[in-house]
Amino acid sequence: MARSKQGGDAASALLQREARAARGRLGLPLALGVAQIVLGIAQAWVIAGLIAGLLGHGAAGWPALGAAAALALVSAGLGVAQERALLAAGEAAKARLRAQAFDRLLALGAADPRPVGERAALVVDRIEALEGFLTRWLPAAALAIAGPILVAGAGFAVDATSGAILLVAALLVPVAMALTGIGAAQASRRQFAALDLLSGRFLDRMRGLPTLVLFRRQEAEAQALGRAAEELRQRTMRVLRVAFLSSASMEALAAGAIACLAIRHAAILGQNHPDPAGALFCLLLVPALFTPLRAFSQAYHERLGARGAAAELAPLLAVPAEGGLVLEEMPRRLVVSFQDVRLTYDPTRPPALDGLSFRVLPGETLVLAGPSGAGKSSVLRLLMGFRRPDSGRISLNGQDATKLAPAELRRLSAYVGQRAHLFRATIRENIALARPEATAAQVEAAAAAARVTDFAKGLPLGLETLVGEGGYGLSGGQAQRVAIARAFLRDTPLVLLDEPTAHLDPGTEAEVLDSLRRLCTGRTAIVASHSRAAQRALGRVLAIEAGRAPGPRMAGE
Repeated sequence: MARSKQGGDAASALLQREARAARGRLGLPLALGVAQIVLGIAQAWVIAGLIAGLLGHGAAGWPALGAAAALALVSAGLGVAQERALLAAGEAAKARLRAQAFDRLLALGAADPRPVGERAALVVDRIEALEGFLTRWLPAAALAIAGPILVAGAGFAVDATSGAILLVAALLVPVAMALTGIGAAQASRRQFAALDLLSGRFLDRMRGLPTLVLFRRQEAEAQALGRAAEELRQRTMRVLRVAFLSSASMEALAAGAIACLAIRHAAILGQNHPDPAGALFCLLLVPALFTPLRAFSQAYHERLGARGAAAELAPLLAVPAEGGLVLEEMPRRLVVSFQDVRLTYDPTRPPALDGLSFRVLPGETLVLAGPSGAGKSSVLRLLMGFRRPDSGRISLNGQDATKLAPAELRRLSAYVGQRAHLFRATIRENIALARPEATAAQVEAAAAAARVTDFAKGLPLGLETLVGEGGYGLSGGQAQRVAIARAFLRDTPLVLLDEPTAHLDPGTEAEVLDSLRRLCTGRTAIVASHSRAAQRALGRVLAIEAGRAPGPRMAGE
C-alpha cells in the first residue's frame, strides 16, 4: 500500500512538473479555444434569429445567413489553428521527455535490469500517453471551466431560469465523470502493466527464437504470448467500458438539459412568448455548452492513461543526473589499478568480485581469463562507469576513478564487445558513430587500421555501401572489424574488449586478432576472453576464479 501511494505521488509530481513546463506553449491553443466558444455563442444567436424569422417571428434575410456561414468558417479555421498549435506543443513536450528518458537510460547503461522491450515501451508508448495529458487534458480542463461560464452567462442574459438550467447541467458533468471513473485509473495502470509484459516478452522471445526452436519450446512460448495478449485484451476492454459509460452519462445530461429548456419555453410560448428568438437561442446553447465538456470527458481518459504512464516513467526520470569530476584534458597514457575491489549484484548470491587486485601499465594488454561468471565482464562494467564498487579502490594514474563522472570514464575508453551492433547506414557512417566530428580522412585511416578497407574494396560502393540494421549484408568478422575501426577512431588511452573474437571461425579470428593487436599497441588494454588464441596473442593473462585472482601467468603458459 505504501509503495502504491509513493508511486501515485511520484506520478502526480511528474504530471505537475510537465504541466508547468508546457504552460507557455498552451497559451495560444487556450486563447483559440475561448475564441471558438465565443463564436459558437454568436453563431447560436444568429441561427436562432434565422429560425425565428422562418417561423414568422421577425425577419430573416440573406445577411443573417451569410453571417452564420462566416462564423462557421471562422470557427473551423480557429479549430484547425488550435489543433496545429496543440500538435506543436505536443511534439516539443515529447522531444523533451524522450531526451530526458534517453539520458537516464544511457546513464544507467548496463546497470538497468529492465528488458529491452520494456525500455523501448517506456521511451515510446509511455511518452505518447503523456502527450494526451499535455495537449488534450490540460487545454480541455481549462476550456471546460471557461466554456460553461461563458455559455451560461449568455443564457442568463436572455433568461435567468435558462441560464440556471445550463449551469446546473454543466456542474453535473464532473459528478457523473467521478461516479463512472471510480477505479478507472487503476484499470489503466493494469493495462499498461499488461502491455509492458507483452511487449517485453515478445521482443525477447523473437530475439531468442532460434534457441526456442532448438529446444522445441516454440509452442509453449506461443501459448504464453497468447495468454499475455488475452490479459491485455481484457484489461483494455475494462478501460473502454469506463469510457463508454462516461460518454453515455454525458449524452444523458445533454438530453436532460434540452428537455428542461424545452419544457421551460414551451410553457410560456403558449402565453405569447415575448422573445421567441431568445427561447430558440437558449435551446441552441446546449450544444455550445457540451462541446467543451465532451472534449473534457474524452480527455479525462487521456489523464487516466497518462497517470498510469507517469507511474512507470517517474522512477526512471527520478534517477539523479550524473555527478562527479570532469576531465580537463584527455590523458595520453593511463595506469589502471584494482586494489581489493569487491562488487555484489545480488546480496543472496556470491559476489561478482571478491577482493580483486591487479595493475595494468601503459602499452600493456591484460587478458582476463576464467569461466563464465568469474567476474571478467564486471571489471569492464566498473571501468565504463556502469557500476560502482562496493569496496576497494579503482585508480587511474593514481587517482580514484569513482570520483569521475561515469560519462568521463566512458570517454576514456574504447569498447568492443562480442557482437558489434551496426545501424542501417553506410559503413562510413557506422564507423563515424564513434566520433561524429571526425574528418573523412580520419575515418578512412581508422578503416584501414582495422582492415575494413580490405573487404570494402570488393563492395559496390566501398565505405559508402549501405548495410542493414544489425549489420545485415556483412559477415560476423566484417562487422567486428567495423567495431574495431570505431575503437581506432575514438583513439582513447584505454581499450576494453569483451570476448571480441567469440562466434568467429579460426581463420576470421586470426584476422581480427591481428587488428586487435595493432589497436592495443601503445594503449592500456584489458581483454575479457575465453579464447586460447586471444590469450596467447594479446598479452599477459590473469586468471580469475569466483571474483578473485589466484595469480598471474604469462601469455602462452
